[in-house]
Amino acid sequence: MLNKKTVDDLTGLQGKKVLVRCDFNVPLKDGVIQNFNRIDGAVPTIKKLLDQGARVILCSHLGKPKGEPLPEMSLEPVAPALSERLGVEVKFVNDPKVTGPETRKIAEELKDGEVLLLQNTRYRVEETKYGKDESADEYAKKLASLCDGIFVNDAFGTAHRAHCSNVGVTKYTTTNVVGYLMEKEIKFLGQAVENPVRPFVAILGGAKVSDKINVINNLLDKVDTLIIGGGMAYTFAKAQGKEIGNSLCEEDKLDYALEMIKKAEAKGVKLLLPVDNLEGKEFSNDTERKVVSEIDPGWSGFDIGPKSIELFKDALKGAKTVVWNGPMGVFEFSNFAEGTLEVCRAVAELSDATTVIGGGDSVNAVKRLGFADKMTHISTGGGASLEFLEGKELPGVAAADNK
Repeated sequence: MLNKKTVDDLTGLQGKKVLVRCDFNVPLKDGVIQNFNRIDGAVPTIKKLLDQGARVILCSHLGKPKGEPLPEMSLEPVAPALSERLGVEVKFVNDPKVTGPETRKIAEELKDGEVLLLQNTRYRVEETKYGKDESADEYAKKLASLCDGIFVNDAFGTAHRAHCSNVGVTKYTTTNVVGYLMEKEIKFLGQAVENPVRPFVAILGGAKVSDKINVINNLLDKVDTLIIGGGMAYTFAKAQGKEIGNSLCEEDKLDYALEMIKKAEAKGVKLLLPVDNLEGKEFSNDTERKVVSEIDPGWSGFDIGPKSIELFKDALKGAKTVVWNGPMGVFEFSNFAEGTLEVCRAVAELSDATTVIGGGDSVNAVKRLGFADKMTHISTGGGASLEFLEGKELPGVAAADNK
């Protein structure tokens, strides 16, 4: 279990400027925020600091402007949304340099309980070059100099990247802690992987084996049952000599798939793969479809079949810890969403289990299918939660002070 200092360990904040790295990488359409989850997620940490009289400076990236001040990736729309939630006016400076003179002046003049939101940290090309370029070090130093040596990282979504605004700044601040969101992620993902209540079942789906090679390998050392569905299951099927038609397949991962099947056997882990599939003629919701045990030539597997659904649901019965990353099929198409929906329902119905959902697609599936409030924890970081499940140390977490 990672034992990091949190916002609750901070004292004497009255009159102090605190820099907070948030994840305001929100979906925008014509400058209008489409989903407020990430903004809502940041509120408890910010409120905690304001309640202690801190002067709060917020920073985040949005999209990939690659050092260009692109207006469509400005953080400006986030300020009014935050103001509304905090009940405090959030100041914003449209500063393409992020740490330019006007920003510095407003930061300097902040009063107790006031909030300033900086412009998109990736408007500066240096942001993503920390550790590779001296100018990035200079940018990290400038960001850190806006505050009084206190930094709070609450952006788990970027914890797997060592950038200026989440790792670089810690070189120039004296106190580095994690926010409530980050603390929750470390707690649930860390506990699920390092100290799970058993039986521990992991469900992996999504398109590619290559995205989850290290996750499969790491989880086979930890779980009692590993369920594999989605597009990646066809690579396993082909490795076992089954017909997969035109389904997704990574030819260069066939040996690896067999290796993982052998590893599961040696470890006494139950590795479950689909026993039937729902195939379609074309990649479209309305295409002709049928249930088969092996995919027909010219067809593609787009979902798990009814027998596989029952097999996977049975394996989930009595589970005490469940980690799920990746859908079972093309759940965006209603005709191929049944596998994901049924597995989702089975996980949601485990009332006394710790259920952790990670990865963008699984999170979207859980929310779209209306099961979000039934899960113990929904991870805010796609790539970060995957790397956590791989057993990697995340730079954004490592940079925080230990208790």
